[in-house]
Amino acid sequence: MQTPVNTLKNALNAGQVQHGIWLTSGTGVLAELAGNAGFDWCLIDGEHGPNTVSEMLPQLQALAISGTPAVVRVANAEAWMIKQALDLGCQTVLVPMVDDAQTAQKMARAMRYPPHGNRGMGAALARATSFGAVTDYPHTANDQVCLLVQAESAQAIDNIDSIAATQGVDGVFIGPADLSADMGYPGQPDHPKVEEAIDHMIARTVAAGKIAGIITFDESRVNEYAEKGVTFLGVGCDMFALNTAMRGLAARIKT
Repeated sequence: MQTPVNTLKNALNAGQVQHGIWLTSGTGVLAELAGNAGFDWCLIDGEHGPNTVSEMLPQLQALAISGTPAVVRVANAEAWMIKQALDLGCQTVLVPMVDDAQTAQKMARAMRYPPHGNRGMGAALARATSFGAVTDYPHTANDQVCLLVQAESAQAIDNIDSIAATQGVDGVFIGPADLSADMGYPGQPDHPKVEEAIDHMIARTVAAGKIAGIITFDESRVNEYAEKGVTFLGVGCDMFALNTAMRGLAARIKT
């Protein structure tokens, strides 16, 4: 067996817009549903969803069956969290709250085996290698991992060029909610100052030759972001979509 090719990374590096959805339910059933829905990727959210490593595993298995690439957002910029996500077999990792190049560099090294990083060598016992069946994994895994760091603070705005230029960072994802709050406009991701900052960070990320990402719940803005150079494009959330559908159904049958 060989290390799986990261098809999502290849598509993003080729400039192809990839639309995806956040998974926050913590259940394999909804991961299976989302994986078969037609999205280009599904993100298991370990930051704001009830997703421990144990909850992530069945979701990764469900997505593997569907053939939809999985992304894991870890809870914090911690090397051990990245190690767990990678050993579970996820190849694309999103790290929140990366405010500077120093943090970005630490995360890049955590993603890769020596000499290009400091990832621990325990995957021979893990799902990433099909429990030891992929014997060349330590020599090939570095090329298949994809690191996206999340810029979502005023400090990250100031440091966007150095963050995007960090070797081993494949892309920068802008988090509109936290960014707007840190800029002094909580709950206003569409505030003109926030949108100006978002556009600036997208432009600087694209100029650095890196993948630019964002999430929007406004379907009318999907094409707008794509035209600005965003290719890793989140378009919704499982629980939000389910809640909207259920409430809509209840309202319709009661009218």
